[in-house]
Amino acid sequence: MVNPWLAMASGADPAERSRTMGGAHSAFVSDGVVSPRVRAVVAESWRRSAAVLPGPEFMAPVELTDDELDRYRRTHPLARVMPLLRELLGTIADDGAHLLAVCDAAGRMLWVEGHAGVRRGAERMNFVPGARWDERHAGTNAPGTALALDHAVQIFATEHYNRLVQPWTCAAAPIHDPVTGRLLGAVDITGGDHLAGPHSLALVQATARAAEAHLTTDPAAGHPTLSALGRDEALLTTNGHRLRLSRRHSEILTLLAANPAGMTGDQLSLALYGERPVPPVTLRAELSRLRRLVGGLLHSRPYRLSVPVQTDAADVERELAAGDLCGALRTYAGPLLPQSEAPGIRRMRRLLEDRLRRAVLVGDDAGALQLWADSPWGEEDLEVWERLLTTLPEDARHRGRVAARAGRLRATFAQRGED
Repeated sequence: MVNPWLAMASGADPAERSRTMGGAHSAFVSDGVVSPRVRAVVAESWRRSAAVLPGPEFMAPVELTDDELDRYRRTHPLARVMPLLRELLGTIADDGAHLLAVCDAAGRMLWVEGHAGVRRGAERMNFVPGARWDERHAGTNAPGTALALDHAVQIFATEHYNRLVQPWTCAAAPIHDPVTGRLLGAVDITGGDHLAGPHSLALVQATARAAEAHLTTDPAAGHPTLSALGRDEALLTTNGHRLRLSRRHSEILTLLAANPAGMTGDQLSLALYGERPVPPVTLRAELSRLRRLVGGLLHSRPYRLSVPVQTDAADVERELAAGDLCGALRTYAGPLLPQSEAPGIRRMRRLLEDRLRRAVLVGDDAGALQLWADSPWGEEDLEVWERLLTTLPEDARHRGRVAARAGRLRATFAQRGED
């Protein structure tokens, strides 16, 4: 079976492949039809790109520069593994034919390293630290598509959606927090057609795995953790094992983690079911099933957790309290158990989102405002987009894009008001 994540099989002619994909790209741009010769992963990415980008030739926006970029990089979790990434990929980056690039989970390039001549070529398409290379801003490309699909992928030359990027070939793999499973970013190697073979994809995959293994040296890695932000089903990690919980069990563990002193049956029932009458046996049955899954972690009388469980929601709260707004935004993977209708969860979800959004608005930090505005929960937040516009310097490269977005949102809300 052909590996769908590879651009070409061993022995294939790069020049012929480039011509074939170039013709298919031109046909797609002109009439929206995708040739069957285009890999499914690329065809789907072209469609996503065409839906949000103004055309097939553009410059990726640069959002972070100078001191703001330096501060962001220093506090990013991937800063811990950069020495390892340089050790594993730095040699081939410095040989003059490749670049080593590392981006965050939003596609912002944090590091782009390699031979100065190759870097100068990449700068002409804004493949630079601080630029956005997720699909929404740069179209089909290895780091952006790897983030979109959460899978290692190789993108060859004319498979790129943006024509300015088509002279390049790249391979990238996502990197996750080994404790919570949260996507941290991606590692990428970018160069010429010679990267189209299987070796480059295998190399970035092995490098990403090594980075994740290195991150397990965190002293907190042995503590139970619960990831519930942006998830309908929480992920419990304990003793090196990951367990995906049902929605109800996710709600119960989230509530108990937030109440370390414990909750009575009545308190837990009220937080889960509200005022509607629910037989006590219903809650006892859920707790019995949960205890079979987590064993001694769950105690009763009152219902409580036997050891503290670190949650990503509590991580956001701690980072906010410490004044690390950008860290809190990176940790905030989305609303807490977004589909939950449990009253206790809805209250926790609303309070956390309100605190974080308020901190973004009052902070007047362009980087933080940009992070919120570019998130799914902030993309229609007119107040944030307008505050971002007033915060950006007049010469910011992406100021025009921000102004256009704010204008469209104002028009949309005005139309809704008239209706």
